[in-house]
Amino acid sequence: MSIILETERLVLRKFSINDAPFIVELLNTPTWKQYIGDRGIQTIAEANNYLVKVILMNYAINGFGLYMMESKESGQAIGMCGLLKREYLAYADLGYALLPQFEGNGYASEAALATINYAFNVFGWPVVAAITQPDNQRSIKLLTKLGFIYAKPVWVDGRELDLYTKASDA
Repeated sequence: MSIILETERLVLRKFSINDAPFIVELLNTPTWKQYIGDRGIQTIAEANNYLVKVILMNYAINGFGLYMMESKESGQAIGMCGLLKREYLAYADLGYALLPQFEGNGYASEAALATINYAFNVFGWPVVAAITQPDNQRSIKLLTKLGFIYAKPVWVDGRELDLYTKASDA
């Protein structure tokens, strides 16, 4: 297990091919489909392909990516959080998602804050971005709480998203 970050209640680690069942579960939650989009992943084989071609490939190409979020107390997988480099953004952006039963407990905030600090302190980045749908009030509230500032709208695959940025204090 390749641990990247630890917080008071969470471990963030690199995904492995063994996490395919979790990927199927998370990517088929209503909030994932509504706010992130349907990735068409219904089977373990499709999840394996997604892990290899998207998540694990990001580690290899960029040296960072999305990480499995696990409860320290139970060891249970509860979500993902990490950093993505998208061609249409000037800066890497923060991504996060939780299984519905773990929403509203501060896990996303805890993981996101640790991930942002990691970007600033380990990678030395001056800015971290985040994108969200304009109607995703929970995400907007979290980004604002973390100190992100609305920058501008961006168009991705024919839909309008809101771009937020947070500058390093250093």
